[in-house]
Amino acid sequence: MSAKAKYQPVLDLGLKLNIKDGDVTEDGGVLKIKGVAATPYEKNILWDKIKEIGGEKPSDIKANITVADESVYHRHTVKSGESLSKIAKHYYGDAMKYNKIFEANTNILKNPDVIHPDQVLVIPNL
Repeated sequence: MSAKAKYQPVLDLGLKLNIKDGDVTEDGGVLKIKGVAATPYEKNILWDKIKEIGGEKPSDIKANITVADESVYHRHTVKSGESLSKIAKHYYGDAMKYNKIFEANTNILKNPDVIHPDQVLVIPNL
């Protein structure tokens, strides 16, 4: 199996995330990928996918993924049924960090218990 075929789920995820300036080459059985993720969160999930397929230190892939906007961890569009604690659990692994998200969005949120679908929330770096 070629490295490109092995890591096709990473390439598919890159397309889904709309990674900019992407480039993929294969040289001597090593897949070389580069691109620009919108946020650190997107870069992290790409790296998680690489590690899921190739292990902690894969030798058959070299990835140079940069980030366009380091000022935030991510921007999240609220879906029906979500709460700040559920969103905090998703991004930080800790529902109790919901207040960090609230504080970063006081320009559009007045109460941490009231969010609405389609609002775009800043998920701050911790």
